Amino acid sequence: MQPPNVVDHSSDRIRIAVDAMGGDFAPANEVQGAGNALKRTNNRFDVVLVGDRTAIEKELASLDAAGLSISIVHAPTVVTMHDSPVAALKQKPDSSLVVGMTLHKERKVDAFVSTSNTGAVTAASTLLLGRIPGVSRPTIGTLFPSDTGYALIADAGAVTDSKPHFLFEFGVMGSIFSEYILGKKNPRVGLLNVGEEESKGDERTKEAYKLFIQRADAVNFIGNIEGRDILKGKADVVVCDGFLGNVLLKFGESVPSFLKAKFKAYADRGIYQKLLMALLRNPLRKIFKDFDYQEYGGVPLLGVNGVTIIGHGRSTPKAIANMILRAEEMVQKKINTHIENTLRELQ
Repeated sequence: MQPPNVVDHSSDRIRIAVDAMGGDFAPANEVQGAGNALKRTNNRFDVVLVGDRTAIEKELASLDAAGLSISIVHAPTVVTMHDSPVAALKQKPDSSLVVGMTLHKERKVDAFVSTSNTGAVTAASTLLLGRIPGVSRPTIGTLFPSDTGYALIADAGAVTDSKPHFLFEFGVMGSIFSEYILGKKNPRVGLLNVGEEESKGDERTKEAYKLFIQRADAVNFIGNIEGRDILKGKADVVVCDGFLGNVLLKFGESVPSFLKAKFKAYADRGIYQKLLMALLRNPLRKIFKDFDYQEYGGVPLLGVNGVTIIGHGRSTPKAIANMILRAEEMVQKKINTHIENTLRELQ
Protein backbone atom coordinates (compact mmCIF):
# COMPACT_ATOMS: atom_id res chain seq x y z
CA MET A 1 0.00 0.00 0.00
CA GLN A 2 1.35 3.39 -0.95
CA PRO A 3 0.84 6.41 1.33
CA PRO A 4 -2.16 8.47 0.16
CA ASN A 5 -1.57 11.76 -1.58
CA VAL A 6 2.21 11.90 -1.36
CA VAL A 7 3.07 15.58 -0.95
CA ASP A 8 5.22 17.42 -3.44
CA HIS A 9 7.73 19.15 -1.17
CA SER A 10 9.02 21.34 -3.99
CA SER A 11 5.97 23.57 -3.56
CA ASP A 12 5.79 26.73 -1.46
CA ARG A 13 3.12 25.33 0.84
CA ILE A 14 3.83 25.15 4.55
CA ARG A 15 4.86 21.62 5.55
CA ILE A 16 4.38 20.37 9.09
CA ALA A 17 5.87 17.11 10.38
CA VAL A 18 3.95 15.28 13.08
CA ASP A 19 5.60 12.73 15.37
CA ALA A 20 2.92 10.10 14.84
CA MET A 21 4.30 7.72 17.49
CA GLY A 22 5.01 10.07 20.41
CA GLY A 23 1.78 10.13 22.40
CA ASP A 24 0.07 7.73 24.77
CA PHE A 25 -2.53 6.88 22.11
CA ALA A 26 -0.27 6.95 19.06
CA PRO A 27 -0.70 6.78 16.19
CA ALA A 28 -4.51 6.91 16.33
CA ASN A 29 -4.85 10.37 17.88
CA GLU A 30 -2.02 11.85 15.83
CA VAL A 31 -3.48 10.62 12.55
CA GLN A 32 -6.99 11.74 13.42
CA GLY A 33 -5.73 15.10 14.67
CA ALA A 34 -3.80 15.68 11.45
CA GLY A 35 -6.85 14.80 9.40
CA ASN A 36 -9.05 17.13 11.46
CA ALA A 37 -6.60 20.02 11.04
CA LEU A 38 -6.54 19.60 7.27
CA LYS A 39 -10.31 19.28 7.02
CA ARG A 40 -10.81 22.42 9.12
CA THR A 41 -8.48 24.41 6.87
CA ASN A 42 -9.46 22.90 3.51
CA ASN A 43 -5.99 21.43 2.94
CA ARG A 44 -4.23 24.75 3.53
CA PHE A 45 -0.88 23.10 4.28
CA ASP A 46 0.85 19.70 4.03
CA VAL A 47 1.23 17.22 6.90
CA VAL A 48 4.02 14.64 7.05
CA LEU A 49 3.28 11.80 9.48
CA VAL A 50 6.53 10.35 10.82
CA GLY A 51 6.48 6.88 12.33
CA ASP A 52 5.76 3.23 11.69
CA ARG A 53 4.31 3.15 8.18
CA THR A 54 2.15 0.06 8.72
CA ALA A 55 0.56 1.43 11.89
CA ILE A 56 -0.05 4.86 10.32
CA GLU A 57 -1.55 3.39 7.15
CA LYS A 58 -3.90 1.27 9.27
CA GLU A 59 -5.18 4.40 11.01
CA LEU A 60 -5.48 6.28 7.72
CA ALA A 61 -7.56 3.43 6.32
CA SER A 62 -10.12 3.95 9.08
CA LEU A 63 -10.11 7.71 8.50
CA ASP A 64 -11.75 9.47 5.58
CA ALA A 65 -8.36 10.63 4.30
CA ALA A 66 -9.21 10.90 0.62
CA GLY A 67 -7.98 14.20 -0.77
CA LEU A 68 -6.04 15.19 2.35
CA SER A 69 -2.49 16.52 1.94
CA ILE A 70 -0.86 13.78 4.00
CA SER A 71 2.35 11.86 3.36
CA ILE A 72 4.29 9.34 5.45
CA VAL A 73 7.96 9.08 6.35
CA HIS A 74 8.80 5.73 7.89
CA ALA A 75 10.52 5.65 11.30
CA PRO A 76 10.40 2.23 12.99
CA THR A 77 11.32 3.04 16.60
CA VAL A 78 9.86 5.26 19.33
CA VAL A 79 11.33 7.48 22.04
CA THR A 80 9.42 6.69 25.23
CA MET A 81 8.78 8.75 28.34
CA HIS A 82 11.33 6.60 30.17
CA ASP A 83 14.20 7.24 27.76
CA SER A 84 17.00 9.56 28.76
CA PRO A 85 16.55 12.64 26.52
CA VAL A 86 20.09 12.97 25.15
CA ALA A 87 20.80 9.23 25.12
CA ALA A 88 17.63 8.61 23.12
CA LEU A 89 18.91 10.81 20.29
CA LYS A 90 22.07 8.72 19.97
CA GLN A 91 20.56 5.30 20.62
CA LYS A 92 17.41 5.74 18.52
CA PRO A 93 18.41 7.64 15.35
CA ASP A 94 15.59 5.91 13.46
CA SER A 95 12.90 7.02 15.92
CA SER A 96 9.95 9.13 14.84
CA LEU A 97 11.29 12.00 16.97
CA VAL A 98 14.80 12.07 15.50
CA VAL A 99 13.69 11.39 11.91
CA GLY A 100 11.03 14.10 12.12
CA MET A 101 13.40 16.62 13.64
CA THR A 102 16.01 15.79 11.00
CA LEU A 103 13.46 16.56 8.30
CA HIS A 104 13.05 19.97 9.91
CA LYS A 105 16.80 20.47 10.21
CA GLU A 106 17.17 19.73 6.50
CA ARG A 107 14.33 22.19 5.75
CA LYS A 108 12.19 19.49 4.19
CA VAL A 109 9.47 20.60 6.58
CA ASP A 110 8.80 24.00 8.18
CA ALA A 111 7.71 22.85 11.64
CA PHE A 112 7.65 19.82 13.92
CA VAL A 113 4.88 18.76 16.30
CA SER A 114 5.35 16.09 18.96
CA THR A 115 3.65 14.70 22.07
CA SER A 116 6.73 12.66 22.95
CA ASN A 117 9.07 12.94 25.95
CA THR A 118 9.34 16.72 26.58
CA GLY A 119 13.00 16.50 27.55
CA ALA A 120 13.84 14.53 24.43
CA VAL A 121 11.91 16.90 22.15
CA THR A 122 13.68 19.87 23.75
CA ALA A 123 17.09 18.20 23.42
CA ALA A 124 16.48 17.16 19.81
CA SER A 125 15.30 20.65 18.88
CA THR A 126 18.30 22.31 20.52
CA LEU A 127 20.95 19.90 19.25
CA LEU A 128 19.63 19.31 15.73
CA LEU A 129 18.06 22.67 14.89
CA GLY A 130 20.43 24.84 16.92
CA ARG A 131 19.55 28.16 18.53
CA ILE A 132 18.47 31.41 16.93
CA PRO A 133 21.46 33.81 16.89
CA GLY A 134 21.44 35.78 20.14
CA VAL A 135 19.53 33.14 22.14
CA SER A 136 21.44 31.66 25.09
CA ARG A 137 18.84 29.02 25.97
CA PRO A 138 15.48 28.08 24.42
CA THR A 139 12.37 28.44 26.57
CA ILE A 140 9.14 26.50 26.79
CA GLY A 141 6.20 28.89 26.90
CA THR A 142 2.93 27.65 28.38
CA LEU A 143 -0.42 29.41 28.53
CA PHE A 144 -2.41 30.22 31.66
CA PRO A 145 -5.95 31.65 31.57
CA SER A 146 -6.33 35.06 33.16
CA ASP A 147 -8.81 37.91 33.51
CA THR A 148 -7.28 39.58 30.45
CA GLY A 149 -6.89 36.52 28.22
CA TYR A 150 -4.07 34.01 28.21
CA ALA A 151 -0.79 34.79 29.96
CA LEU A 152 2.39 33.17 28.70
CA ILE A 153 4.66 31.56 31.32
CA ALA A 154 8.30 31.44 30.24
CA ASP A 155 10.08 29.27 31.17
CA ALA A 156 7.90 26.22 31.88
CA GLY A 157 10.63 23.61 32.14
CA ALA A 158 13.31 23.91 29.47
CA VAL A 159 15.95 25.47 31.77
CA THR A 160 15.90 24.72 35.50
CA ASP A 161 19.05 26.65 36.40
CA SER A 162 18.50 29.93 34.60
CA LYS A 163 21.00 32.75 34.68
CA PRO A 164 19.77 36.38 34.85
CA HIS A 165 20.34 37.02 31.14
CA PHE A 166 18.42 33.85 30.29
CA LEU A 167 15.41 35.30 32.10
CA PHE A 168 15.77 38.55 30.19
CA GLU A 169 15.81 36.69 26.88
CA PHE A 170 12.77 34.65 27.97
CA GLY A 171 10.97 37.95 28.47
CA VAL A 172 11.94 39.18 25.01
CA MET A 173 10.90 35.95 23.26
CA GLY A 174 7.70 35.68 25.29
CA SER A 175 6.80 39.27 24.45
CA ILE A 176 7.18 38.60 20.72
CA PHE A 177 5.05 35.44 20.94
CA SER A 178 2.41 37.26 22.94
CA GLU A 179 2.25 40.10 20.43
CA TYR A 180 2.18 38.13 17.19
CA ILE A 181 0.38 34.94 18.24
CA LEU A 182 -1.85 36.03 21.14
CA GLY A 183 -2.55 39.47 19.67
CA LYS A 184 -1.40 41.45 22.72
CA LYS A 185 -0.33 44.95 21.78
CA ASN A 186 2.75 46.07 23.73
CA PRO A 187 2.48 43.02 26.07
CA ARG A 188 3.26 43.55 29.74
CA VAL A 189 6.19 41.51 31.00
CA GLY A 190 6.41 40.66 34.70
CA LEU A 191 9.19 38.90 36.61
CA LEU A 192 7.74 36.28 38.99
CA ASN A 193 9.05 36.89 42.48
CA VAL A 194 8.18 36.62 46.17
CA GLY A 195 7.25 40.29 46.32
CA GLU A 196 6.77 43.33 44.13
CA GLU A 197 9.62 45.38 45.60
CA GLU A 198 12.83 45.64 43.59
CA SER A 199 14.83 44.37 46.59
CA LYS A 200 12.89 41.09 46.84
CA GLY A 201 14.06 37.71 45.60
CA ASP A 202 17.33 35.84 45.22
CA GLU A 203 20.41 37.19 43.46
CA ARG A 204 19.32 35.76 40.13
CA THR A 205 15.97 37.56 40.06
CA LYS A 206 17.53 40.79 41.37
CA GLU A 207 20.08 40.75 38.54
CA ALA A 208 17.38 39.88 36.00
CA TYR A 209 15.30 42.81 37.28
CA LYS A 210 18.25 45.14 36.64
CA LEU A 211 18.63 43.83 33.09
CA PHE A 212 14.97 44.50 32.32
CA ILE A 213 15.27 48.04 33.71
CA GLN A 214 18.49 48.71 31.79
CA ARG A 215 16.92 47.55 28.52
CA ALA A 216 13.54 49.20 28.92
CA ASP A 217 13.45 49.64 25.14
CA ALA A 218 13.28 45.86 24.65
CA VAL A 219 10.01 44.97 26.37
CA ASN A 220 7.21 46.58 28.35
CA PHE A 221 8.57 45.53 31.74
CA ILE A 222 6.16 46.16 34.62
CA GLY A 223 8.44 44.91 37.40
CA ASN A 224 8.09 42.04 39.82
CA ILE A 225 4.79 40.21 40.13
CA GLU A 226 3.59 37.59 42.59
CA GLY A 227 1.88 34.27 42.02
CA ARG A 228 -1.53 35.73 42.85
CA ASP A 229 -1.15 38.21 39.98
CA ILE A 230 -1.06 35.59 37.21
CA LEU A 231 -4.76 34.72 37.06
CA LYS A 232 -5.64 38.38 37.64
CA GLY A 233 -3.98 39.12 34.30
CA LYS A 234 -1.52 41.64 35.68
CA ALA A 235 1.10 40.52 33.14
CA ASP A 236 0.80 39.12 29.63
CA VAL A 237 4.19 37.40 29.94
CA VAL A 238 5.33 35.90 33.23
CA VAL A 239 9.09 35.30 33.37
CA CYS A 240 10.54 32.70 35.73
CA ASP A 241 13.07 29.91 36.01
CA GLY A 242 12.04 26.62 34.43
CA PHE A 243 11.90 24.81 37.76
CA LEU A 244 9.31 27.21 39.14
CA GLY A 245 7.51 27.45 35.81
CA ASN A 246 7.11 23.69 35.56
CA VAL A 247 5.70 23.55 39.11
CA LEU A 248 3.19 26.23 38.10
CA LEU A 249 2.31 24.30 34.94
CA LYS A 250 1.67 21.02 36.76
CA PHE A 251 -0.32 22.78 39.49
CA GLY A 252 -2.46 24.57 36.90
CA GLU A 253 -3.18 21.30 35.13
CA SER A 254 -4.54 19.84 38.36
CA VAL A 255 -7.03 22.65 39.01
CA PRO A 256 -9.86 21.61 36.62
CA SER A 257 -10.06 18.02 37.84
CA PHE A 258 -9.94 19.19 41.47
CA LEU A 259 -12.79 21.66 40.94
CA LYS A 260 -14.87 19.15 38.98
CA ALA A 261 -14.53 16.66 41.84
CA LYS A 262 -15.61 19.34 44.33
CA PHE A 263 -18.66 20.27 42.25
CA LYS A 264 -19.63 16.62 41.87
CA ALA A 265 -19.33 16.08 45.62
CA TYR A 266 -21.55 19.11 46.20
CA ALA A 267 -24.16 17.83 43.71
CA ASP A 268 -24.23 14.46 45.46
CA ARG A 269 -25.43 16.06 48.71
CA GLY A 270 -29.08 16.14 47.64
CA ILE A 271 -31.68 16.94 45.03
CA TYR A 272 -31.49 20.72 45.56
CA GLN A 273 -27.72 20.75 45.06
CA LYS A 274 -28.05 18.50 42.01
CA LEU A 275 -30.60 20.83 40.41
CA LEU A 276 -28.44 23.86 41.16
CA MET A 277 -25.40 22.26 39.52
CA ALA A 278 -27.54 21.30 36.51
CA LEU A 279 -28.52 24.96 36.08
CA LEU A 280 -24.86 25.98 36.26
CA ARG A 281 -23.63 23.31 33.86
CA ASN A 282 -23.28 25.51 30.77
CA PRO A 283 -21.58 28.46 32.53
CA LEU A 284 -19.19 26.06 34.28
CA ARG A 285 -18.42 24.34 31.00
CA LYS A 286 -17.42 27.69 29.49
CA ILE A 287 -15.22 28.47 32.49
CA PHE A 288 -13.46 25.11 32.38
CA LYS A 289 -12.85 25.57 28.66
CA ASP A 290 -10.27 28.24 29.50
CA PHE A 291 -8.32 25.65 31.51
CA ASP A 292 -8.57 22.96 28.83
CA TYR A 293 -5.15 22.29 27.27
CA GLN A 294 -6.91 20.94 24.15
CA GLU A 295 -7.96 24.48 23.21
CA TYR A 296 -4.38 25.60 22.52
CA GLY A 297 -3.01 22.12 21.93
CA GLY A 298 0.64 22.40 22.85
CA VAL A 299 3.37 24.79 23.89
CA PRO A 300 6.07 26.39 21.74
CA LEU A 301 9.79 25.90 22.27
CA LEU A 302 10.96 29.46 21.65
CA GLY A 303 14.54 30.21 20.67
CA VAL A 304 15.40 27.21 18.49
CA ASN A 305 16.17 27.70 14.81
CA GLY A 306 12.87 26.20 13.73
CA VAL A 307 9.31 25.74 14.94
CA THR A 308 8.71 23.07 17.58
CA ILE A 309 5.38 22.54 19.33
CA ILE A 310 5.31 20.16 22.31
CA GLY A 311 2.11 18.54 23.54
CA HIS A 312 0.87 16.31 26.36
CA GLY A 313 1.45 12.61 25.95
CA ARG A 314 -2.28 12.13 26.48
CA SER A 315 -3.21 14.66 23.77
CA THR A 316 -6.56 14.11 22.08
CA PRO A 317 -7.12 14.50 18.33
CA LYS A 318 -8.53 17.97 19.06
CA ALA A 319 -5.38 18.97 20.93
CA ILE A 320 -3.12 17.64 18.18
CA ALA A 321 -5.12 19.47 15.50
CA ASN A 322 -4.67 22.71 17.46
CA MET A 323 -0.94 22.01 17.86
CA ILE A 324 -0.63 21.71 14.09
CA LEU A 325 -2.55 24.95 13.57
CA ARG A 326 -0.32 26.72 16.12
CA ALA A 327 2.75 25.51 14.24
CA GLU A 328 1.35 26.83 10.97
CA GLU A 329 0.66 30.21 12.59
CA MET A 330 4.20 30.49 13.97
CA VAL A 331 5.63 29.80 10.51
CA GLN A 332 3.27 32.26 8.82
CA LYS A 333 4.00 35.07 11.27
CA LYS A 334 7.77 34.51 11.17
CA ILE A 335 8.19 34.42 14.95
CA ASN A 336 11.83 33.34 14.71
CA THR A 337 12.69 36.21 12.39
CA HIS A 338 11.19 38.69 14.86
CA ILE A 339 13.14 37.11 17.74
CA GLU A 340 16.42 37.19 15.84
CA ASN A 341 15.97 40.79 14.68
CA THR A 342 15.02 42.01 18.16
CA LEU A 343 17.97 40.31 19.87
CA ARG A 344 20.35 41.60 17.21
CA GLU A 345 19.19 45.15 17.88
CA LEU A 346 19.85 44.66 21.59
CA GLN A 347 23.46 43.60 21.14
